[in-house]
Amino acid sequence: MAYILGFFYADGYIAKNNHLVAFSQKDVKILEDIRKELDSNHPIRINNKTGVYNLIINSKLLKNELMIYHKVTHNKSIDAVFPDVPKGYLSHFIRGYFDGDGHIYKSGYLICFVGGSKEFMTSLRDILAKESFNTRIIIEKPIKGFSTYLKIFR
Repeated sequence: MAYILGFFYADGYIAKNNHLVAFSQKDVKILEDIRKELDSNHPIRINNKTGVYNLIINSKLLKNELMIYHKVTHNKSIDAVFPDVPKGYLSHFIRGYFDGDGHIYKSGYLICFVGGSKEFMTSLRDILAKESFNTRIIIEKPIKGFSTYLKIFR
């Protein structure tokens, strides 16, 4: 579940006006695994224009758990705070987030996480720095809003 929560923080969405929780990803296998773990029978659909798969779950319980226990809002891309994840599950959460919004550069030893919340990225940086990773936060202004990049060097 920590992996799914991390993946949700990267590639998930909560609707503002109904009980909808969605996951989006180009790799349908990840969504199939999440659907199975959540014991869901909701369909996975593809957006033919973007090639992105969507798992949309209508669940008041799931939405409320994300909002109440993990402080997720419908605007989480901008205002996300790092959730309280027990240390034993932290690596699973980070791996889930990486699978959603991380990448590895082809040259060098460089890993990058992308997000819109500076507060979230700062918390992630601090956690990784405690594990002796050399980290740097870079803020850039792309076409739509601000993005925060956490670059990790080894």
